[in-house]
Amino acid sequence: MIIAFSVTPLGVGVDVGRAVAEAVRVVRASGLPNRTDAMFTTVEGEWDEVMAVVKDATDAILAVAPRCSLVMKADIRPGVTDAMTSKVETVERYLTES
Repeated sequence: MIIAFSVTPLGVGVDVGRAVAEAVRVVRASGLPNRTDAMFTTVEGEWDEVMAVVKDATDAILAVAPRCSLVMKADIRPGVTDAMTSKVETVERYLTES
């Protein structure tokens, strides 16, 4: 599965970068394929391992904030691997066609 998620600390003011960095640190330490952009972190793996990473990232936020907002979007397609890369490559291939 691929999951795109965003964790946002609430109740700590407008500067949330340090807390979000701790959540991203958890994701990167997981060893699962991942990518972080301005709005979401995407992680790929089996259901239980991906959901554990989301929980651990949420816990990292709750360690420094009294409340956490969590947004998730998942693509669940059993038997498919490396979809984070292949889905983007497919779109790029179509973009280069005349």
